[in-house]
Amino acid sequence: MESFELAKKIIKILDEKKGEEIRFIRISELTVLADYFIIVNGTSNTHVRALAEEVEEETAKLGATPRNIEGRSTGWILLDYGDVVVHVFTPQDREYYSLERLWSDAAFLAIDDIVSE
Repeated sequence: MESFELAKKIIKILDEKKGEEIRFIRISELTVLADYFIIVNGTSNTHVRALAEEVEEETAKLGATPRNIEGRSTGWILLDYGDVVVHVFTPQDREYYSLERLWSDAAFLAIDDIVSE
């Protein structure tokens, strides 16, 4: 599955599971690490885990499995799909690590059309 299509599916999953402040960032022009970052926060540690688990389960149905998952017991869970990296935060950890600020030179993409499909 193409990275953009996978990212769109993940955004829909996060939106349906009530993920908050979803950001879709194209980083491919700045690094070879990945093509896209998806950043989202849950309302609590439990919600963060539920969001990450839902993404993992639903993408597996599409034949996409993360290469690596980090932080299952913390306030920041990272799911690495190679070209798409998903960061699921508690609000406090998201503010502390401030990835949007670190990647402010990247292209922030609108998700309105994605979640309304």
